[in-house]
Amino acid sequence: TLTLTMWESEGLQTFGIVLIVCASLKLLHLLGLISFSEDSVEDELELSAVRHRPEALEQLEAQTRFSRKELQILYRGFKNECPSGVVNEDTFKEIYAQFFPQGDASTYAHFLFNAFDTDHNDSVSFEDFVMGLSILLRGTVQEKLNWAFNLYDINKDGYITKEEMFDIIKSIYDMMGKCTYPMLKEETPRQHVEIFFQKMDKNRDGVVTIDEFIDCCQNDENIMRSMQLFENVI
Repeated sequence: TLTLTMWESEGLQTFGIVLIVCASLKLLHLLGLISFSEDSVEDELELSAVRHRPEALEQLEAQTRFSRKELQILYRGFKNECPSGVVNEDTFKEIYAQFFPQGDASTYAHFLFNAFDTDHNDSVSFEDFVMGLSILLRGTVQEKLNWAFNLYDINKDGYITKEEMFDIIKSIYDMMGKCTYPMLKEETPRQHVEIFFQKMDKNRDGVVTIDEFIDCCQNDENIMRSMQLFENVI
């Protein structure tokens, strides 16, 4: 159970970054993929049966840290939930509404969807999903932090502004719901962002670069420890 101390200054940012990883697990859980079944695995001919055919498994196996069998099982779950072979933003919002009914998860789901939608075509394909998942669950610390930076960099210009950081943190507050933390004041998210942004923006130029972001996170023991929690989920 999270206590209010979790939300003190840096703790909020730590939670925000860790929540990115947790969020991917919510998707896995919905797809029934947290525990791999031993049922017969679909063969590659199955892949051509849907409208959106993923790239060859060999290519995905080379690009991710999943084995061929894991990719086949991930695809089976993805196909069962998403017969068209792609997920749209509304589906992301529905997923998070189920897991965070006490709050409004729509804005956070929007930001997370954009992070998974790497080619910005308003849909997340199986390839997009698996590439992101591979980083979040089995990537190096550097790769995970790069992915997190991309989430915070809302307009994808290579920098995180204070407003972008506020938008992400505020969306986390909204998702968790006020009923969970009734003692938090309206101005609390802004105060926490001010503190953490100052810590990250080492040269005081008003933006956080990816190097500043990674350096700050790597020197935060809580973030580093939390990054390791999800390495052996699947």
